[in-house]
Amino acid sequence: MLDFAGKKILVTGASRGIGRAVATAFAAKGGKVAINFRNNEKSASETLNSLDGGGHVLVQTDVSVPDGARRAVEESISGLDGLDIVVNNAGIYEKHPVDSVGFDEWCSLWQETIGINLMGPANICYFAARHMMDSGGGRIVNISSRGAFRGEPVAPAYGASKAGVNALSQSLAVALAPHNIFVGVVAPGFVETDMVTDMLAGPAGDSIKAQSPLGRVARPEEVANAVLFLASDGAEFTTGTIIDVNGASYLRS
Repeated sequence: MLDFAGKKILVTGASRGIGRAVATAFAAKGGKVAINFRNNEKSASETLNSLDGGGHVLVQTDVSVPDGARRAVEESISGLDGLDIVVNNAGIYEKHPVDSVGFDEWCSLWQETIGINLMGPANICYFAARHMMDSGGGRIVNISSRGAFRGEPVAPAYGASKAGVNALSQSLAVALAPHNIFVGVVAPGFVETDMVTDMLAGPAGDSIKAQSPLGRVARPEEVANAVLFLASDGAEFTTGTIIDVNGASYLRS
């Protein structure tokens, strides 16, 4: 049985969806969680108030900018009195098909997506790793996507950013292992969150669900279960691993 009693955990983008499920799962296992959010204080507060146990904190920063990433880590350390585990979940998905958007929009959406989905996790990893080096070690779990492997034709910056998260994570797994810091990745397919609610309810909903032989999309709690495994004591030799949580909707060699 996984036990995170006394562990201090930062979850970025934790106000809703996968981030909320991850925070909830850690708290249910005894962890103290820093709920990072950018704008939606109402949802972040709802997440905070729903968590089991006490000692959880809210951390409002924009992790896509370097100072925001630094403050997210520093305020989590201050609020939790330490930091053992980081989950980089904050992300965006914006459509920008190459055959129909103007160049200015193309550039803007690439910059925004890479900033939030890749530079944010990279900078959070940097500041968290520096702390963990001095405190005896830790765990970092980054949320990637099935799209990093199969491509995202209508959102190429998203696919590229998540492929970058995979490469970042595996590079850091090698670099940080001597410091007792272990890095893993969870790569979901479609997940039943606010981001895809309209798609699932629309004309494409049935075909999206049919991508998996299970006939449905993932629940946020199923993604959270994979995150907790990678962050757990005893999972050290999985460092560098990418766990697919896509219901066999996309199988890679």
